This record gives sequence, structure tokens and C-alpha cells, in this order.
Amino acid sequence: MLIGEVARRSGVSARMLRHYESLGLLRPSGRSGSGYREYSGEDIRRIFHIESLRSLGLSLREVGRALDDPGFTPSELVEDLIRQTRERIAAETELLTRLSRIDAAEPAGWEDVLQVVAFLQALASKSAAARQRAVLSSSDEVLAEVLVEAVLRETDPIVAGALRWALARSGEGGTALLAEGLGSPVAAVRERAVQSLAEMPGDAATAPLRDALAHPDVVVRGHAALALGTRGVAEAVPALIDMIVAGRNDTDAADALSTLASDAGTADDVATRLVDRLAHDTTTAPARVRLTQALADLTGSTASRALTELSQDEDRAVAVTAMYLLRLRDAR
Repeated sequence: MLIGEVARRSGVSARMLRHYESLGLLRPSGRSGSGYREYSGEDIRRIFHIESLRSLGLSLREVGRALDDPGFTPSELVEDLIRQTRERIAAETELLTRLSRIDAAEPAGWEDVLQVVAFLQALASKSAAARQRAVLSSSDEVLAEVLVEAVLRETDPIVAGALRWALARSGEGGTALLAEGLGSPVAAVRERAVQSLAEMPGDAATAPLRDALAHPDVVVRGHAALALGTRGVAEAVPALIDMIVAGRNDTDAADALSTLASDAGTADDVATRLVDRLAHDTTTAPARVRLTQALADLTGSTASRALTELSQDEDRAVAVTAMYLLRLRDAR
């Protein structure tokens, strides 16, 4: 079969076939009487093998090694190709994201484009100080989506604080994206998301924070409960009491409970819940002391009555704590 017919049947141009031959990848089996290249069935198969390997991303040099080296094993090369492909996809995805952010900013001219690019580059800097400067000097028009992406990946606590400040200042636009961050498989990202939601102003963040009270991640539940407590959402009470029992941010949880118990009715309900946990068989001795301490700032008769009863508790640490708190109440 002559080169023209091989090109038509294989889809590989005659020019490329000659290039393969110049590299030693393909050697026609014979020549016609007129000196034209003639390709055998085995040559055709080799052409298809070359094209198949090229479709995987192999260079022509790697293709030649794969076909001609008897000791060649594909596993290492395939693993390397997978790594290269993932890196290429990541780079292209980053570029696509950057272009989308520029488009969403609706730049009026190239100066606006360059400002957005400069801000995105600053956020990607390896220097925490540079990232912080970029955030603190950003305008109110910075896209919430950009800030959300940055805060969810930020590992420096100072820069993260600056990003949360900027995000809160930008309005409620990033709330939905932060809520999506609660579903991340990475624990650190989930924590950053709930911390940012906790600092978002207005009512838009309250709904996802309520949902987070049932989150399987105990850290997410804790941050949500503390934030909701300061917002006066009574649904956070059970989670806050769980935190006191477990000793996780128990002081903050107790403060949130006292904030929630701003009226006598709510204070009595919170006190009743605390007393119920105190009487629970599985509540440990240290946890009972913490629950007793949480009654300190609760007004109302239920808390006073509970402290009076606890002053006679069999656990001396609980009894002493309750007596001390009663004296403080009498002194007020």
C-alpha cells in the first residue's frame, strides 16, 4: 500500500508519516519498483499504535520507547501522565475561574481588568502580609465570590480575619457560597465557612447557621450554636448545653446561654434544661460542675431554686460551686 492510500485510510497525513519515518518511529516494509514507499499490514498496525499512544498524551519520543523497548513497563509512565493531566486541568480551571471573576466584575476598560487581576494575584501571594494588605486595601465593590474562595482556603488566622471582615462588609452576597463550604470534605474548610457565616451581618446567615446545628461535624455545630446564641436564636440552647457538658468552649457557651436568657421565661427554660442534664446518669463530675457554673448569670426562680438544691449536692465540688454562686446572687 502506497503512502497516499495509507494516509487516506489511517487519517494520518503523508507529511506526518514521513515525519514518523525521519524519527525512526515508522519504517515502510518495502519500496515499489518506482521507489515509492510501500506499507504492509504490520506497518498499518504500527501507525494505529502510534496514534493511540499519542492520544494518551505521550510525546513521540515516549511513543518510540513504548513500542521498541522490550523492558518498557507502562505503569510508571501512565502514573506520570495522570499527574501531568491533573496539573494541567488544575491550571486551566484556575484560569477559567480568574476569567469568570473578571467577567463578573463587568470591567469598563482594561484598567478595571488589570485592577481585578492585580487583586487576584495578591490574594494568591505566598506572603501572608501581602494577602492581608490586599484585603485591607480592597474596595467595597470586590466580588463576594472572590472573598469566599479566598477565606475558605486561607490558613493564616490574621489574613482570615481580614477576609471575614471584608466579606461581612461586602453584604450578604457570599452567604450561599459559604453555606456550600459547610459541605466540604475538608474539616478546616468547613470550620472556615461556619466562622465566616457567624460574622456575616443580617438575617441571611441565620438560616444556614440553623441548619448547621444538625451538622455531623461537632466543630461546625459548636461555632453555629455560639453564633446563634448571640443572635438570640433559642434553637441553639441544646447544642450550647452539649458544649458545656463536653468542655468545648464551655465558657463561651455559658455566656451565649446567659445572652439568650434575657427574660425570665427564657431563663427558666434554660435553667430547667441545665438541671435536667445535671441529673443525667451519664453526666460526669467535671461536667456537673460546669453545668452548675452555667446557672450563675441566669435570672429567675428556677435558677435560684436549682442552686439552692445543688448547694446540698453529694458532689462537694458541685455543692461548693453552688454555694459560692448563691452568695454572689445575694450580694447583688
